Amino acid sequence: MFPSLAHRPWHAFCRVSMQNRAPLSQRSPRLPQLCHGWQSAGIHSMWFSLPDCRVASLGLGKVQYYSTSGSSKDDPPKPASADAPSAEQVLSAASIPVPTAPTPQGLTKTETIQVKVRAVLKKREYGAKYTINNFITAVRAMNEFCLKPSDLEQLRKIRRRSPHDDTEAFTVFLRSDVEAKALEVWGSHEALAREKNVRKEVEREYQENIFRNQQLLKEYKDFWGNTKPRSGPRATFLEGPGKVVMVAICINGLNFIFKLLAWVYTGSASMFSEAIHSLADTCNQALLALGISQSVRNPDAGHPYGFSNMRYIASLISGVGIFMMGAGLSWYHGIMGLLHPQPMESLLWAYCILAGSLVSEGATLLVAINEIKRSARIHGVSFHEYVMQSRDPSTNVVLLEDAAAVLGVIMAASCMGLTSLTGNPYYDSLGSLGVGTLLGGVSAFLIYTNTEALLGRSIQPDRVQKLTEFLENDPAVRAIHDVKATDLGLSKVRFKAEVDFDGRVVTRSYLEKQDIDLILNEIQLVKTPEELESFMLKHGENIIDTLGAEVDRLEKELKQRNPEVRHVDLEIL
Repeated sequence: MFPSLAHRPWHAFCRVSMQNRAPLSQRSPRLPQLCHGWQSAGIHSMWFSLPDCRVASLGLGKVQYYSTSGSSKDDPPKPASADAPSAEQVLSAASIPVPTAPTPQGLTKTETIQVKVRAVLKKREYGAKYTINNFITAVRAMNEFCLKPSDLEQLRKIRRRSPHDDTEAFTVFLRSDVEAKALEVWGSHEALAREKNVRKEVEREYQENIFRNQQLLKEYKDFWGNTKPRSGPRATFLEGPGKVVMVAICINGLNFIFKLLAWVYTGSASMFSEAIHSLADTCNQALLALGISQSVRNPDAGHPYGFSNMRYIASLISGVGIFMMGAGLSWYHGIMGLLHPQPMESLLWAYCILAGSLVSEGATLLVAINEIKRSARIHGVSFHEYVMQSRDPSTNVVLLEDAAAVLGVIMAASCMGLTSLTGNPYYDSLGSLGVGTLLGGVSAFLIYTNTEALLGRSIQPDRVQKLTEFLENDPAVRAIHDVKATDLGLSKVRFKAEVDFDGRVVTRSYLEKQDIDLILNEIQLVKTPEELESFMLKHGENIIDTLGAEVDRLEKELKQRNPEVRHVDLEIL
């Protein structure tokens, strides 16, 4: 049929072969039986395999074709305008042996063109907003679509895996069903929007009434007295950091009163600095007590991770307060003493008050040291590491303030003693400057450590390695990437990681819970692409649920093995 082909050179024959590889709508009309045009309603694509540029005969079954010219990647294939040939015409035209070009040895060989046909499902265009298959809970259905529980009774109910640890499954509804029911109940989108606005206004008035009633109840209790038995002190201030802070408040408050009286009596600049020092400590520790009481509040909608950082915030403000009130006033009074020295009265009472302050501040310092040693032993770290990492900011503030108070008392007593021996008031002013410098150093350390904690610092590398190894040792996990373990304060850790799951293990976990014979029967019944799509969608959704269950299992085991890990975010890679 093609007499001239045998005499064509090899490179020309390769051009013929490459031409056969071109899209069907772009072929040159060398084979009129094959190129009259192609059109059909099937959803198929085809490609030719021509190894070594050799031409051979064509063998096809029942195949349907589409013209792909002028179509984009995402558009469905468009049928050509010409009539499609029958399968018999294709076979008769393609089964003619075509001699190939001579080989280097002068030999010719007849081979077949290998045609592979692959079924391709039509690409679905979902659009920018696709909510037809979204699930929503009954609470959202009633709040967002203004429905009643009785309206939801007739809708399709679907049991899904629960995202909460305390429930295994819960009931959801299709968003499309809920939207249709809302339109049925309210008649139109405009009516539904009006009802939402009305309910928002009612809710706002309700919240205002609650606030007003709370104020009235408070005024009533203040007027008549609260007859309800008073509850005992909160356990927060009976042990641990709360106990240390309360002891420090009482002792520093008394020290401030006695030091203030001694300064009024003697006029000593060092004694004034010590009085200011005790006042700053008392105010700061009251602020710490407020931070401790706020940090134990339960999480709410506005603060889902709780209020544990309130201790760091209070400690940071305390450090700033020490610098502004303690160091600033001490420096100011010391400089004024150097510029305008004043003679001092008898220092006997000042020495006695300083001695009492040394004993009381030392007792508070011992309480703070013992508490830090106990906490460091529980967390398995040294005393120095516990302080430098600011694991318990409230106790840290008490420790550093009392240590500075003890050193400040010794410094002030020494400078006052030099002034008493020499009669030179400059020594006393230098003592005030020394106490201010000491307070400035303490405040700088507190500001730095608490700022680091509030920025979200990572936990120790060995602890991160321990958490990572636990996940990597699980058979369902292939690899762990982008690990972030953040200290939330109060020995609470938030762990986040990108997890590369082994799909084979997850699928095997799903198959272990299924009836294999039933799945085999379903597979044997699959004959068309539509049936294949239905089969894959059914089991694909179930496998995704199994993957979610694997994530829940890993998060639960991670929390059980590491109690300090309170929040786990495992993201599927």
